[in-house]
Amino acid sequence: MASHILTIPFRRTHSVSLADALKQYISKNYEQHPDMFKQDLEAIDKQRMEAVTTLEPHVSGIRKIASYAAQLVWIGGKFPIDIGEEFAWYPALGFNTQSPITESNIRFELANVLFNLATLYSQLAYSLNRTMAEGLKSASSYLCQAAGVIEYLKTDIIPDMRSTPPEDMDTMTLESLQQLMLAQAQECSWSVAVKNGYKDALIAKLAAKVSDLYDQAAEHGTRSDTISTEWIHHMSAKHHHFAAAAQYRAACDCLEKRKYGEEVARLRDSVSCVNEALKESKWVHKVVLADLNGLKIKVVEDLKRAEKDNDMIYLASVPSKSELKSLDRASMAVAKKPNDIADPATSLGDRGVFGQPLFSKLVPYSVHVAAQIYEDRRDRIINSSIIEELETMTTKLRSLLQSLNLPGSLQATEKPLGLPASLTAHAEEIRQQQGLHRLRRSLREVDTVKENDTATYKEGVSLLETEASEDDQARRKYGTERWSRPIGEQAAQHLYTQAGEIDGYLKSAHSSDQLVLGKLKDWEEPIRVLEGTDRDLEDYVPSSRRTIMPANIEKEASRLRNILNEISRLESRRRRKAEALREKANADDIHPTLRAETARLEREFPMQKIEAMQFDHLFEIRLQRYDEDRNALTDEREEQERLAAQVHEANTAFANARKGDTSGREREKALQKLENAYTKYKEILSNLNTGRKFYNDLAVVVNKFRDACRDFRYHRRIEAGQVEADLSTAMSSMSLAQTNALQDQKEREALRTQYNAAKASTGEPMTAPMPTRANAAPPNPAGGMWSPEMGIKFASIQPQVPPNSGAGAHKAAYPVPPKGGAWTPGAGMRFS
Repeated sequence: MASHILTIPFRRTHSVSLADALKQYISKNYEQHPDMFKQDLEAIDKQRMEAVTTLEPHVSGIRKIASYAAQLVWIGGKFPIDIGEEFAWYPALGFNTQSPITESNIRFELANVLFNLATLYSQLAYSLNRTMAEGLKSASSYLCQAAGVIEYLKTDIIPDMRSTPPEDMDTMTLESLQQLMLAQAQECSWSVAVKNGYKDALIAKLAAKVSDLYDQAAEHGTRSDTISTEWIHHMSAKHHHFAAAAQYRAACDCLEKRKYGEEVARLRDSVSCVNEALKESKWVHKVVLADLNGLKIKVVEDLKRAEKDNDMIYLASVPSKSELKSLDRASMAVAKKPNDIADPATSLGDRGVFGQPLFSKLVPYSVHVAAQIYEDRRDRIINSSIIEELETMTTKLRSLLQSLNLPGSLQATEKPLGLPASLTAHAEEIRQQQGLHRLRRSLREVDTVKENDTATYKEGVSLLETEASEDDQARRKYGTERWSRPIGEQAAQHLYTQAGEIDGYLKSAHSSDQLVLGKLKDWEEPIRVLEGTDRDLEDYVPSSRRTIMPANIEKEASRLRNILNEISRLESRRRRKAEALREKANADDIHPTLRAETARLEREFPMQKIEAMQFDHLFEIRLQRYDEDRNALTDEREEQERLAAQVHEANTAFANARKGDTSGREREKALQKLENAYTKYKEILSNLNTGRKFYNDLAVVVNKFRDACRDFRYHRRIEAGQVEADLSTAMSSMSLAQTNALQDQKEREALRTQYNAAKASTGEPMTAPMPTRANAAPPNPAGGMWSPEMGIKFASIQPQVPPNSGAGAHKAAYPVPPKGGAWTPGAGMRFS
């Protein structure tokens, strides 16, 4: 019975040091020292080695593979998917089993390990002695577990990989494998029923379900690019085989219930089904073929007997196919989900079968993500909601003053000779900061960082272009059919996407840089005056012809000066408040609180995966400390509106008092221009600091991008070398291999067309495996009529049953008449 079961081949991999990658990642991204986890790092490497070297069907391998898989699921809550380690695995099915697929993805590693666990279960079922009922039951259990692992892989792991799955792990392939495992498990249950002599009606239901499962496996197999045509032919033969077995057992049940016409109809359908199965004879194993021939001999023999008995004795009407009742199904095979892997809480811990979870003391990666989320929310509140709002209000206030020509007009009136104290203070501040020299130095620093970022970015893009050029040359050299690996833009789509994003950042930043340069060019001359000597300022600012201020003007000027001083105090208070908020944010370290909350969650809900969203309530409570600062914005707005109204009123009164006085107009314009130049100097300096910070932050991004491109090109070159070596090795046999591949493709297309046509012709899903009945010629009554002169003859017909191959599942299913001519009551009477 060995060849009744198809087994999944193991996937192979290379040896990698997962411990080194985890150690490096902990060192770079976590606050804890990696030496704290020395034993865990050694354990994870040991478990991986044991899991990936389990390539023989032995029950001890289940624990090795399942334990490592459970640990991978567990540490998925501690680390991100990409930890910087490349996992290379060779496909198990298809035509590219000699070319590894490499991904830096823990979920990809887990998917391959689970695939091997399903493989181990299927091969354990194959290795059992299934000539006894106990062996069949164990095989059925293993196959159900294999189907469960495949279902878990298909529904839970593959969708969470965040990358395209390998070709032999696509949906159609996994669905076909799952249905195949269930079909073989159901077949084992059917064999148990046959061996134990269950009633024909139950055996028919079991066989009908086997047929359905093989049909589904074959249908999905035709839609897969990796399921071989040999497997599809095997599954198709099994589908028709068990459709015939189901109808045969249903016919036996009809005979027992004296439904002689229905017995004939079902036997005819059984013959038709077995003939369909025999059409696959040149592709199926000799053991399966022997069972089919044995079944056909028995069914044909019983059909002759049933037709003869019905025509000569019972004379029951034979129903048509449409009149036959659909066979019921009895399902014994159910996919068993690997709960000890899917939920590590059941297998890891003090009472777990797989021991203690590794890295249990490591603060989960989701906690670091949660801390970053909190810091982003906090900074958004402080910078966007509070500080930017304050700066916006201050800018509007300054714009209002500039539109009113303040404080230049007031300074020209208050001090008709010499320089105002505020102007002198502003000039001294710019001199101490080296004015234009500082701006140009900051500009050069920004340009230097910008050029470095641009060069690093272009280097990364050049690496991608080089890889694409090399791949294109190899593709032209070997042809697209042989050089079938995806192009670089598909293999590293995230890098090409990131390249476009960085290019957009650089272009947007360049536009901002040009605005700053234009601003500096427009205000360079007034700023140069401010950083000059007092004598330069005095030469720039003309004196007023009037030296004594009238009483009415002095009164309004004093009132306006008080309001401007109040505005100046308001701006100073806002600057101090912004600085205090930044210091408050820097001192707001949420990590201790998150670690305490994580410890509580792990203590109250052991083994539960920690997610960043679990801390949302904690964030809401903690961010309430900034509510007072946000509420204070309302008071700031009200105070600014009050001051704006007062300065409007006071400036109007001041202008009315000075009406007709043109003695200080030139001085007023000069003072206002220098005041505006001071404001622009501070603004340009702030713009340059912002630009420097932007390019410094971008440097981290472009360096990672360049390094990722360099690694990608390196691995693609290694992969290309392996592909070229494989192609060179296979050149001698390429013609034969290509012929076989084309033939396989044509057969697959033919099988797919056949299944699609079959489904389309029915109009709805089939409810029973009842193929179209062959047109059997009615028996000749004259040739089969008995007369007294003929006497009674006991037949001793010996059907040709195939020799027992050690796997004769149908031996008990289709009993053979006793040898010799001796008649027994159980054999019945046969007329010749």
